[in-house]
Amino acid sequence: MSNNKVTILIGLMVIMAACNKPSGELQVEALPIDATVSGNILIGPSVINDPNRFVWGGSVVKGDDGKYHMIYNTFECGDSLPEFGNGWVLHSKLAYAVSDYPDRDFQFKKIVLLGRALEGDTAAWDAQMVSNPHLKKFNNKYYLYFIGSKDPGIQPPGSPGEKLNKRNRVQQNQKIAVIEFNSFDDLMNGNFKRPKAPILSPRTRVKPDNIVNPSPAGTAAKPDNIIVVNPSVTYRPTDGKYLLYFKGNLYDTNWRGVHGVALSDSPTGPFTPLDDIIFDFRTEDGKLASAEDPYVWYHKTHKKFYAVFKDFSGKITGQEPGLAILESTDGIKWTKPAEPFFMKKQVVLQSGDTIKVNRLERPQLLIDDDGNPEVLYSACSIININPTKKGESFNVQIPLKLK
Repeated sequence: MSNNKVTILIGLMVIMAACNKPSGELQVEALPIDATVSGNILIGPSVINDPNRFVWGGSVVKGDDGKYHMIYNTFECGDSLPEFGNGWVLHSKLAYAVSDYPDRDFQFKKIVLLGRALEGDTAAWDAQMVSNPHLKKFNNKYYLYFIGSKDPGIQPPGSPGEKLNKRNRVQQNQKIAVIEFNSFDDLMNGNFKRPKAPILSPRTRVKPDNIVNPSPAGTAAKPDNIIVVNPSVTYRPTDGKYLLYFKGNLYDTNWRGVHGVALSDSPTGPFTPLDDIIFDFRTEDGKLASAEDPYVWYHKTHKKFYAVFKDFSGKITGQEPGLAILESTDGIKWTKPAEPFFMKKQVVLQSGDTIKVNRLERPQLLIDDDGNPEVLYSACSIININPTKKGESFNVQIPLKLK
């Protein structure tokens, strides 16, 4: 073989290897939103809020009709009702809104899912509440992943859970389920089968005290410990698996969010959780850096997975609390990119003002065909929302631009 042919062959091999190698780094810039400050909230086309309800996390897909469909978490507010920190656990519902645009003008249509006790079924696994909506479209069908819970009741005297109030009993009983539907008209009109059981439940219940139905002494906690919440589902093209990411809770004095992943051949399961903790990043004392609310997707061009989530301490972003981003080639082992800071806890208005916010979480993204984020949908509040009974929370839609 001539030297020229060898050079051409080597060149082709290098090009093919480059095409199959994960590449690229994802950095985005948050663009200004169409909103203004009114008291303790933002109002305007880029925001969903409701004076009669708290509004929290929302998830969006583009429908076959070209419209943008959102399912978001909401629950009533008022002086006679619990404050936000208790209300989301006891009364959360899921609402539907739609827009002609991906980043503004979402209009509320109706409540599409609520705790089944309000429909007369107090024994259902999701009798008390539903929350954490996560919308996906796979193979021309839509899937609404969500969490639900019910109150297991006052615990027997002398049991590890005897001192728990209703809020904490319900919180400790949260599980993940999914609804499959063909169209948003079907969802609006109730033309879907509501799951009689969750698709993922905790395998261990390890906590030193104040726990409902604890695991036997000496049990090693799995990532799906006590609860499974914050579902995020994506498809892995290398083997056709669906990956369901979730958060559980570990306790080393205080609670600490810990994450795992479960695998399935179908969007509806059954899902088999792995034993390993993922997003395993540690603080200086060796403890897990606390995080929650992962949104995970596969980038077709970069040939890798990305995860955006809330970093409580700034130990993952490397700077300050906010939204962090990680990457992975297989969806299981995760590393920090060169710039792990995805977004600060702030929004920029079209007026030029920058508004620092207390909460920017439950990130959900609209992803283009290549895998680039186009819009961030985030639960938001300017103030500490937990103690208030006013509807001073909202969902903000932030358009994104690649840097």
